Amino acid sequence: MTITTPEAPPIPEELERLCRRLRLPYVRKHAPDVLATATSQRWEPAEVLRVLLTEEAAGRDRATISLRRRSSGLPAGKTFDVWDEKASAIPQATQQALKTLEWIGRAETLVLCGPSGTGKSHFIEALGHLAIDQGKTVAWHTPETLATLIHRHRADDSINKAISKLIRTDLVVIDDVGLLPISADAAEAMFRVIDAAYEKRSVALSSNIHPSGFDELMPKTIATATVERLLHHAHVLITDGQDSYRLAQATAGKGVTPLT
Repeated sequence: MTITTPEAPPIPEELERLCRRLRLPYVRKHAPDVLATATSQRWEPAEVLRVLLTEEAAGRDRATISLRRRSSGLPAGKTFDVWDEKASAIPQATQQALKTLEWIGRAETLVLCGPSGTGKSHFIEALGHLAIDQGKTVAWHTPETLATLIHRHRADDSINKAISKLIRTDLVVIDDVGLLPISADAAEAMFRVIDAAYEKRSVALSSNIHPSGFDELMPKTIATATVERLLHHAHVLITDGQDSYRLAQATAGKGVTPLT
């Protein structure tokens, strides 16, 4: 025999209206169950108020995190929940130190460089998701999306305004530098972002080549100015010598679910 718990009675209409007027959606959502429990367990009024306000605060925090995650542009799925820290070429002590996010508070930069498939993007994107979970704001870009940003705002001469808005975030992630040829707009955008963020905001950048080789990707004058600002307060990690995760998984047949 299945035993069902009776549904808590709805809150009075006047209380419903007040919750809507005061914009307390989570109080309104949880009030029926909380009030029913309070009645059966004879809670003090102060305890009822505490529980309802706790639910409202927690609900607002979840909504804020969800909004920041959507606004960041971060790809979904690349979090530390699916990260194998032992398989990474990054020393585990270094990984733990970076996961404290203290470097973001100091407006330092992080540069990961190495061959494709060695976990660079996964690690910096996971740091981005972790930063959002801890109440920070993040913006994720590639050189191509930065080029689009520059191109879109060039027509009305609002590039500086767009860059200023971008670096209001606590962490700017620039992913996959060097994977594709860098256009003139992308080179300009990278310099503008890194220059504007210098000593004010943190940047996390992944690249297939070391920043010292950026003059192979963009004009030397822009590359020099970009790299000196990028590396001045940077943690530079190199994943050379590490096998590609993707290639290793593909070779072992772990890249897909077996057909049956």
